[in-house]
Amino acid sequence: MSKEFGVLTIGDAMITMNPSTTGPLKYVTQFERKVGGAEMNFAIGCARLGLNSKWISRLGKDDFGRVIYNFARGEGIDVSSVSFVEGVPTSLNFKEIHANGTGKTFYYREPSPIATLTEDDITEDLFEDIHAVHLTGVYLALGKKNMRIAKKILKIAKQKGIIVSFDPNIRLKLWSIEEAREAYEAIFPEVDILLTGLDEIQMISEKKTLEELVAYTAKFALQDLVIKDGENGSRLYRNGHWISAPGFSVTPVDTVGAGDGFDAGYIYGILNQFDEESLLRFANGVGALVTTVTGDNEGLPYLEEVENFLGDKKVVER
Repeated sequence: MSKEFGVLTIGDAMITMNPSTTGPLKYVTQFERKVGGAEMNFAIGCARLGLNSKWISRLGKDDFGRVIYNFARGEGIDVSSVSFVEGVPTSLNFKEIHANGTGKTFYYREPSPIATLTEDDITEDLFEDIHAVHLTGVYLALGKKNMRIAKKILKIAKQKGIIVSFDPNIRLKLWSIEEAREAYEAIFPEVDILLTGLDEIQMISEKKTLEELVAYTAKFALQDLVIKDGENGSRLYRNGHWISAPGFSVTPVDTVGAGDGFDAGYIYGILNQFDEESLLRFANGVGALVTTVTGDNEGLPYLEEVENFLGDKKVVER
């Protein structure tokens, strides 16, 4: 059913070094090579749910770049708009994972291969058969010219009537909250669906209560204000009222990528015209499943796995 829907995203991808043990990074001596990046995770999440997923990016012309390219292609992602760059190494990050599943990420991505991408690389043909565009604040944080590229994407999407979602994905190691706020507020008016963590929208708006958050976002005329709150579930503000859905009780081992999975689940639901409660429940389910597996995207579920988890499909076991 969903193969008729296409989604487009743009962003950096990295080789992620996952620690073999939990605890402070300085005590970890062994790592496992993985592939990560917020937009990459989103693209994989959409592909596994059955959407046609297109990813725009640049990679270093090195072995790590080839690993990422082949990995994305193997996940069924359209990589026709990904190319290799000479002289700029593929981005890296090292993860620190704590015993409770939380952690930190240390980035080595300056300069990033995606910095070589220009506005001229964004052409209307990239949007053929695309029904949703997803952007994140990570891409905006990587370079000032990325805002111009993002605005060109938004302009074309608007002209073509393509729905746009945005996840702030604040990375304060890449820029200050003041810089982030200025960029986000320039993007929000062109966004249909804002997918944000509760702590993120509180930092951006400098507001705390739900009423204050509604007042802050009202000027941007969003279709959906979606607030992700981890194990507490999620909330959707649409047409003047709030809808909420509880989180799922799982044992988290790695929370990285859960928000990206939620985003993919939400966009899947939007394209398939889920009702409000089902939208949140489905996205919560995807996000919860991500946390049960170590790795940025290893836990991103296939559609059948989400349906089984939610009890929406009977499993026949032999």
